Amino acid sequence: MAARNRFLKGKRVLITAGPTWVPIDGVRVISNLSSGAMGRALARTFARAGARVTLLEGPVPNAADIPGIRTIKFSFYDELGRRLKQELKKPYCCVVHAAAVADYRLSKPSRGKLPSGKKRLNLKLVPTQKLINKIKRWRPACCLVGFKLLPAGQSRMVRAQACRLRKESGCDLIIANVLKPRYQAWLLDSKENVLARADARPGIAKKLIHTLKERL
Repeated sequence: MAARNRFLKGKRVLITAGPTWVPIDGVRVISNLSSGAMGRALARTFARAGARVTLLEGPVPNAADIPGIRTIKFSFYDELGRRLKQELKKPYCCVVHAAAVADYRLSKPSRGKLPSGKKRLNLKLVPTQKLINKIKRWRPACCLVGFKLLPAGQSRMVRAQACRLRKESGCDLIIANVLKPRYQAWLLDSKENVLARADARPGIAKKLIHTLKERL
Protein backbone atom coordinates (compact mmCIF):
# COMPACT_ATOMS: atom_id res chain seq x y z
CA MET A 1 0.00 0.00 0.00
CA ALA A 2 1.45 3.34 -1.01
CA ALA A 3 2.49 5.76 1.72
CA ARG A 4 -0.27 8.19 0.76
CA ASN A 5 -2.83 5.51 1.61
CA ARG A 6 -1.47 4.87 5.11
CA PHE A 7 -4.26 6.94 6.63
CA LEU A 8 -4.23 4.98 9.91
CA LYS A 9 -0.55 5.71 10.53
CA GLY A 10 0.22 5.67 14.24
CA LYS A 11 -3.34 4.85 15.36
CA ARG A 12 -3.71 2.01 17.87
CA VAL A 13 -5.97 -0.87 16.81
CA LEU A 14 -6.77 -3.92 18.93
CA ILE A 15 -7.99 -7.10 17.19
CA THR A 16 -9.14 -10.33 18.81
CA ALA A 17 -9.08 -13.59 16.86
CA GLY A 18 -9.44 -17.34 17.14
CA PRO A 19 -11.31 -19.62 19.57
CA THR A 20 -11.49 -19.55 23.36
CA TRP A 21 -11.31 -22.58 25.62
CA VAL A 22 -13.37 -23.27 28.72
CA PRO A 23 -12.19 -26.07 31.03
CA ILE A 24 -14.01 -29.34 31.65
CA ASP A 25 -11.36 -30.56 34.07
CA GLY A 26 -7.64 -30.17 34.55
CA VAL A 27 -6.79 -31.58 31.09
CA ARG A 28 -9.95 -31.31 28.95
CA VAL A 29 -11.57 -28.28 27.38
CA ILE A 30 -14.56 -27.21 25.29
CA SER A 31 -13.57 -25.23 22.22
CA ASN A 32 -14.84 -24.28 18.75
CA LEU A 33 -13.59 -24.50 15.17
CA SER A 34 -12.47 -20.90 14.67
CA SER A 35 -9.20 -20.74 12.70
CA GLY A 36 -8.42 -17.09 13.41
CA ALA A 37 -8.22 -16.44 9.64
CA MET A 38 -10.54 -13.43 9.79
CA GLY A 39 -8.56 -11.77 12.57
CA ARG A 40 -5.27 -12.34 10.75
CA ALA A 41 -6.65 -10.87 7.53
CA LEU A 42 -7.79 -7.83 9.48
CA ALA A 43 -4.46 -7.47 11.29
CA ARG A 44 -2.50 -7.50 8.02
CA THR A 45 -4.87 -5.02 6.37
CA PHE A 46 -4.77 -2.59 9.29
CA ALA A 47 -0.97 -2.82 9.48
CA ARG A 48 -0.66 -2.03 5.76
CA ALA A 49 -2.79 1.05 6.39
CA GLY A 50 -0.22 2.19 8.95
CA ALA A 51 -1.99 1.24 12.20
CA ARG A 52 -0.17 0.07 15.32
CA VAL A 53 -1.86 -3.32 15.58
CA THR A 54 -2.09 -5.58 18.62
CA LEU A 55 -3.55 -9.03 17.90
CA LEU A 56 -5.02 -11.03 20.79
CA GLU A 57 -4.96 -14.54 19.32
CA GLY A 58 -6.54 -17.68 20.74
CA PRO A 59 -5.29 -21.29 20.58
CA VAL A 60 -5.09 -21.88 16.82
CA PRO A 61 -2.85 -24.62 15.34
CA ASN A 62 -0.44 -22.20 13.65
CA ALA A 63 0.13 -19.05 15.69
CA ALA A 64 0.33 -15.79 13.79
CA ASP A 65 3.79 -14.38 13.18
CA ILE A 66 3.07 -11.24 11.18
CA PRO A 67 5.91 -8.71 10.84
CA GLY A 68 5.13 -5.39 12.47
CA ILE A 69 2.18 -6.73 14.48
CA ARG A 70 2.30 -7.28 18.23
CA THR A 71 0.71 -10.65 18.97
CA ILE A 72 -0.46 -11.67 22.44
CA LYS A 73 -1.54 -15.29 22.86
CA PHE A 74 -4.36 -16.56 25.07
CA SER A 75 -6.14 -19.89 25.44
CA PHE A 76 -8.99 -19.63 27.95
CA TYR A 77 -12.08 -17.42 28.10
CA ASP A 78 -11.04 -15.91 31.45
CA GLU A 79 -7.57 -15.23 30.09
CA LEU A 80 -8.98 -13.32 27.11
CA GLY A 81 -11.16 -11.25 29.44
CA ARG A 82 -8.17 -10.27 31.59
CA ARG A 83 -5.92 -9.44 28.64
CA LEU A 84 -8.66 -7.46 26.91
CA LYS A 85 -9.35 -5.37 30.00
CA GLN A 86 -5.64 -4.76 30.54
CA GLU A 87 -5.01 -3.74 26.93
CA LEU A 88 -7.95 -1.33 26.93
CA LYS A 89 -6.23 0.79 29.54
CA LYS A 90 -4.19 1.98 26.55
CA PRO A 91 -5.55 4.57 24.08
CA TYR A 92 -6.85 2.28 21.34
CA CYS A 93 -8.98 4.18 18.86
CA CYS A 94 -10.51 1.02 17.37
CA VAL A 95 -11.30 -2.47 18.69
CA VAL A 96 -12.19 -5.22 16.22
CA HIS A 97 -13.63 -8.13 18.21
CA ALA A 98 -13.39 -11.06 15.78
CA ALA A 99 -12.63 -13.83 18.30
CA ALA A 100 -15.09 -16.73 18.59
CA VAL A 101 -15.73 -16.36 22.31
CA ALA A 102 -17.24 -19.25 24.24
CA ASP A 103 -20.95 -18.74 24.91
CA TYR A 104 -21.11 -21.40 27.66
CA ARG A 105 -18.89 -22.76 30.40
CA LEU A 106 -19.18 -25.51 32.99
CA SER A 107 -20.84 -24.40 36.19
CA LYS A 108 -18.22 -26.34 38.21
CA PRO A 109 -15.17 -27.57 36.28
CA SER A 110 -13.28 -30.41 37.96
CA ARG A 111 -9.89 -29.41 39.35
CA GLY A 112 -8.40 -32.83 38.66
CA LYS A 113 -9.00 -35.23 35.78
CA LEU A 114 -12.42 -36.81 35.43
CA PRO A 115 -12.13 -40.60 35.28
CA SER A 116 -12.59 -42.28 31.91
CA GLY A 117 -14.83 -45.33 31.34
CA LYS A 118 -18.06 -43.75 32.57
CA LYS A 119 -21.19 -44.89 30.72
CA ARG A 120 -22.59 -41.38 30.95
CA LEU A 121 -21.19 -38.01 31.90
CA ASN A 122 -23.52 -35.07 32.40
CA LEU A 123 -21.99 -31.61 32.08
CA LYS A 124 -23.97 -28.62 33.32
CA LEU A 125 -23.29 -25.55 31.20
CA VAL A 126 -24.10 -21.97 32.11
CA PRO A 127 -23.82 -18.84 29.91
CA THR A 128 -20.62 -16.82 29.93
CA GLN A 129 -20.65 -13.05 30.21
CA LYS A 130 -20.47 -11.33 26.82
CA LEU A 131 -17.03 -9.76 26.68
CA ILE A 132 -18.04 -7.55 23.75
CA ASN A 133 -20.65 -5.90 25.98
CA LYS A 134 -17.84 -4.70 28.30
CA ILE A 135 -15.56 -3.14 25.69
CA LYS A 136 -17.34 0.22 25.54
CA ARG A 137 -17.26 0.39 29.34
CA TRP A 138 -13.52 -0.21 29.38
CA ARG A 139 -12.74 2.10 26.43
CA PRO A 140 -15.83 4.31 25.76
CA ALA A 141 -14.26 6.43 23.02
CA CYS A 142 -13.15 3.53 20.82
CA CYS A 143 -14.81 2.59 17.55
CA LEU A 144 -16.07 -0.93 18.24
CA VAL A 145 -16.43 -3.41 15.39
CA GLY A 146 -18.32 -6.60 16.24
CA PHE A 147 -18.87 -9.83 14.34
CA LYS A 148 -21.87 -12.08 13.94
CA LEU A 149 -21.19 -15.45 12.30
CA LEU A 150 -23.76 -18.04 11.30
CA PRO A 151 -22.85 -21.41 9.73
CA ALA A 152 -25.51 -20.87 7.07
CA GLY A 153 -28.32 -18.47 6.39
CA GLN A 154 -29.75 -15.70 4.28
CA SER A 155 -28.74 -12.06 4.56
CA ARG A 156 -32.01 -11.13 6.30
CA MET A 157 -31.41 -13.71 9.06
CA VAL A 158 -27.81 -12.64 9.57
CA ARG A 159 -28.73 -8.97 9.67
CA ALA A 160 -31.40 -9.66 12.31
CA GLN A 161 -28.75 -11.32 14.50
CA ALA A 162 -26.41 -8.40 13.88
CA CYS A 163 -29.13 -5.99 15.00
CA ARG A 164 -29.40 -7.80 18.33
CA LEU A 165 -25.63 -7.68 18.80
CA ARG A 166 -25.57 -3.94 18.13
CA LYS A 167 -28.28 -3.22 20.70
CA GLU A 168 -26.54 -5.27 23.40
CA SER A 169 -22.94 -4.17 22.84
CA GLY A 170 -23.13 -0.65 21.39
CA CYS A 171 -21.07 -1.60 18.34
CA ASP A 172 -20.36 1.19 15.89
CA LEU A 173 -19.96 -1.27 13.01
CA ILE A 174 -20.81 -4.93 12.57
CA ILE A 175 -19.56 -7.51 10.10
CA ALA A 176 -22.24 -10.15 9.62
CA ASN A 177 -21.09 -13.27 7.80
CA VAL A 178 -22.16 -16.77 6.79
CA LEU A 179 -20.06 -19.79 5.78
CA LYS A 180 -22.56 -21.71 3.63
CA PRO A 181 -23.53 -22.21 0.85
CA ARG A 182 -20.52 -19.93 0.29
CA TYR A 183 -18.75 -17.33 2.38
CA GLN A 184 -20.50 -13.97 2.36
CA ALA A 185 -20.08 -10.93 4.58
CA TRP A 186 -21.93 -7.66 5.05
CA LEU A 187 -20.66 -4.52 6.78
CA LEU A 188 -23.41 -2.70 8.68
CA ASP A 189 -23.40 0.60 10.54
CA SER A 190 -25.12 1.38 13.85
CA LYS A 191 -28.39 2.10 12.00
CA GLU A 192 -28.21 -1.31 10.30
CA ASN A 193 -27.50 0.15 6.87
CA VAL A 194 -25.44 -2.17 4.65
CA LEU A 195 -22.27 -0.23 3.81
CA ALA A 196 -20.49 -2.97 1.87
CA ARG A 197 -20.47 -6.69 1.11
CA ALA A 198 -17.79 -9.17 0.04
CA ASP A 199 -17.32 -12.83 -0.81
CA ALA A 200 -13.94 -13.27 0.90
CA ARG A 201 -12.35 -12.34 4.22
CA PRO A 202 -9.60 -10.10 2.77
CA GLY A 203 -12.27 -8.29 0.75
CA ILE A 204 -14.45 -7.41 3.73
CA ALA A 205 -11.31 -6.42 5.69
CA LYS A 206 -10.37 -3.89 2.99
CA LYS A 207 -13.90 -2.49 2.89
CA LEU A 208 -13.87 -2.09 6.68
CA ILE A 209 -10.60 -0.17 6.43
CA HIS A 210 -12.01 2.23 3.85
CA THR A 211 -15.13 2.78 5.98
CA LEU A 212 -13.00 3.58 9.03
CA LYS A 213 -11.06 6.16 7.03
CA GLU A 214 -13.97 8.56 7.58
CA ARG A 215 -14.44 7.63 11.25
CA LEU A 216 -11.01 7.54 12.90
